[in-house]
Amino acid sequence: MASPRQQPELRELARQHSLWESRSRSVGAALVGAFHHLMLFAIGAATVWAALAAIAHMVSVGRATVEDLLLLFIYLEVGAMVGIYFQTNHMPVRFLIYVGITALTRHLIDLVNVKSDTLTILIWSGSVLVLAASVVALRYASFHYPSDRKAVGRTDAD
Repeated sequence: MASPRQQPELRELARQHSLWESRSRSVGAALVGAFHHLMLFAIGAATVWAALAAIAHMVSVGRATVEDLLLLFIYLEVGAMVGIYFQTNHMPVRFLIYVGITALTRHLIDLVNVKSDTLTILIWSGSVLVLAASVVALRYASFHYPSDRKAVGRTDAD
């Protein structure tokens, strides 16, 4: 057991430890937040850059295919996702699924154009159907079972 003389020293040591822990948590949170914002800006800038490069390619070729337009939709969804995440700090899962549906549809169009076998086309079409069903399930669940009980009718998936 600590002597009466050591008890104030132990209390001071515990106080300093608590202060150090509090400051390190604050610095850590600030660094994580700064990295978070830096990466959101980087992803947003890269999305704009990629979209502009795709548009420049379409202009140089002199036409836009359905695949090109779907690629622009993917960039639009990624940009919207970054914007929503930047404002709310919540990842809109629905947008990720939309990107997946659009990417699968782009690939499906390519498969049809190169005359792939029917089974392959059916499998890719089924994948799109599964993702579409997941959007419906997500919307249903977020409408009927919101995470914030006060916000009945508000969808967290939006």
